[in-house]
Amino acid sequence: MQGIACSVQRTVWPCQGPGAILSHLDCRLEAIVKFALTASLIFALCFTLLAAAPEEKSPKPQYDSKGNLLRPADYRDWMFLSAGYGMNYSPSPGSHEMFTNVFVQRWAYQEFLNSGKWPDETALVIDERDAQSKGSINQTGHFQTDLMGLAVEVKDSRRNPDKWAYYGFDADGQTAEAMPKGNGCYACHDAHAAVEHTFVQFYPTLKPVAKKFGVYNEAREQVSDAK
Repeated sequence: MQGIACSVQRTVWPCQGPGAILSHLDCRLEAIVKFALTASLIFALCFTLLAAAPEEKSPKPQYDSKGNLLRPADYRDWMFLSAGYGMNYSPSPGSHEMFTNVFVQRWAYQEFLNSGKWPDETALVIDERDAQSKGSINQTGHFQTDLMGLAVEVKDSRRNPDKWAYYGFDADGQTAEAMPKGNGCYACHDAHAAVEHTFVQFYPTLKPVAKKFGVYNEAREQVSDAK
């Protein structure tokens, strides 16, 4: 039996004696620690590279083969900017008062927060909804109901010489052609928008941002009639 024990000991521990065994354990422990540290460093490096990688700028405006704008998908998941009710840029009363809800891509919103400028391929969607005053427990005021249509404003310098273009969608429309040059929407935004071609004067979360970067046109905030 003693011979068997000694044989096993020689097989497991090639070096003889307690000192040699401890030395062998120290070597193995050192190797394990080095492996763990290396793995940790590799993991940290990978995580840093992933965090530093630029976030994909999506969604972006999409077009069909004819150059018509495709209906923005899931725009209700974008950043909500503001809502209006019965807004009319003319002193004469409108024929039908609706709610207008404005959305923009989250990546474009973030870039505006960082610079006060709208990046190329920004799209602002105005969700137009019918209004109702009587329903359920409501007794005064108005609430939103059916979708009436979409108005979309796109900044795309690669497609539009004037950078900004305007599109109108029916409630269930899937594509829309850009409004012709000189259209009323372009002219109105060009003459009255506080930042580039956008009515930031009506977007309370972006107004102070624009002022901070010195891009806010204070004169556009003054009460006036749209021409």
